[in-house]
Amino acid sequence: MSRHRPRPLGLLCLSLAACSPPRTADIMITGGVVWTGLSSGGPQRGAVAIARGKILAVGDSAELARYVGPRTEVVRADGGLVLPGLADAHTHFTDGGFQLASLDLRDAATPQEFVRRIAAFAQTRKRGEWILGGDWDHTLWRGAPLPRHEWIDSVTPDNPVFVNRLDGHEALANAAAMKAAGVTRGTAAPAGGEIVRDARTGEPIGIFKDRALDLIGRAIPPPSPEQRDSALARALAHAASLGVTATAHMSASWEDLASYRRLERAGRLTLRVAVYLPLESWRTVADTVGRLGPGDDWVKIGGLKGYMDGSAGSRTAYFFQPYSDSAGYSGLLQHPEADMRQWIGAADAAGLQIAVHAIGDRANAILLAIYDSVARAHGPRDRRFRVEHAQHLRPEDIPLFGKLGVIPSMQPYHAIDDGRWVQQRIGPERIKTTYAFRTLLDTGAKLAFGSDWTVAPLDPILGVYAAVTRRTLDGKNPGGWVPQQKITVAEALRAYTVGSAYATFDEAKRGVLAPGYDADVVVIDRNLFTLPPDSLDRARVRYTIVGGKVVFRR
Repeated sequence: MSRHRPRPLGLLCLSLAACSPPRTADIMITGGVVWTGLSSGGPQRGAVAIARGKILAVGDSAELARYVGPRTEVVRADGGLVLPGLADAHTHFTDGGFQLASLDLRDAATPQEFVRRIAAFAQTRKRGEWILGGDWDHTLWRGAPLPRHEWIDSVTPDNPVFVNRLDGHEALANAAAMKAAGVTRGTAAPAGGEIVRDARTGEPIGIFKDRALDLIGRAIPPPSPEQRDSALARALAHAASLGVTATAHMSASWEDLASYRRLERAGRLTLRVAVYLPLESWRTVADTVGRLGPGDDWVKIGGLKGYMDGSAGSRTAYFFQPYSDSAGYSGLLQHPEADMRQWIGAADAAGLQIAVHAIGDRANAILLAIYDSVARAHGPRDRRFRVEHAQHLRPEDIPLFGKLGVIPSMQPYHAIDDGRWVQQRIGPERIKTTYAFRTLLDTGAKLAFGSDWTVAPLDPILGVYAAVTRRTLDGKNPGGWVPQQKITVAEALRAYTVGSAYATFDEAKRGVLAPGYDADVVVIDRNLFTLPPDSLDRARVRYTIVGGKVVFRR
């Protein structure tokens, strides 16, 4: 007599159902051209079948017709481009949600408009409520100086104001904000930061840079969990409308992570996220991952984010040679090199992925040297060190990305924005290897593209346009700024799909359209491969599908 009991029929059926491919698709995308991301070639006419949150099949529409059943939703691409979901490799995602509902100074083209918008916004705020956001850009003001607190004190007497420059590396505080933070003439700037002072009186003018931002930031009341969740919901809707199906949230807080998990539990998450927590807190992150694991396919701790320097726009990016328009000044390091070396070494020993902001050529060179020495000391491992931005590189440092396996996580929109003014900062020679997309690819680097939202728009189609054309926003470079660094549409899309997936260790699950991969799919209203390059920015997302569910339709 057999000692084995027969398995219940119900369990057997469930097991077989889980293992066998479904007979019908939940969604069939048809009537377009499909770019799978599996090669550098262009798209082909065809269809994509989706079932149980995964790609079921990709191929000829007639062959895939057998998967269409009575409950299959048919999504018609109408001649548009079907491609893998677009992953943004670098955002400050929750901040973006707050920014969508706050003061917008990005295109304030004069100091007068800057003041007018702040005054108007202050009228909508309660007494004592902080005014934040902004994203102002003083390079639009044609030689005007940095803003000062006196410009806005009279129009914001009842509200502390702390509005950031669009790069996030300097911000303007009004008198009320400095009073709330206890900042006076005698307040010293912290290491890695700067308080800009009046040359005559020595008084702070209200501009705080890099680590000095914390002097004001610590006085700002933190948002409530409800406010944070509301901001995240706004950001999710915005991302879905732009075809963004995944992101790496840089410089995230534990509160951000908790917000993602709350929305995931509520079934409201429409984007996959890897959060990168502060590098200095590596020990707490390592303990958390060790006890609880990194997370799941929707929300996970991706690793750690640190800072080497600031930004060129704020003149805090760290260069070997001085700024061309600031004699003798070469920028600053946000942290001493010894601290960065210690934190990166300890975090790597704990098995965590590390991503570090570096913009100036000297900051990048130091970081690459640290990465190399840490990898040599700790031995071979698939660690995927990341350099966030990698904007200004010496020619001899570019091949090191491919040689060392370091990922350049870059934001192409910055190139067509900074290209308006950065030559004034660093001169004509150093710009030749600025945003060096072409040379990085040609020397074996794996590019990951993103936006740096809110510093730049979240829209990845604008990023593709920027990488392919390099036409600056002022219209003065119709043939492209530093045109030898242009790349193709396919290369740009790969950096937004499989490149970004690789940067978060997710390339086995997403980034291409192939059976078994996550059904994160975008349909664009026209074929990017056949558009004239200068028309790429006119394309729009028609459908966004994440995990086999339509989360946006135009």
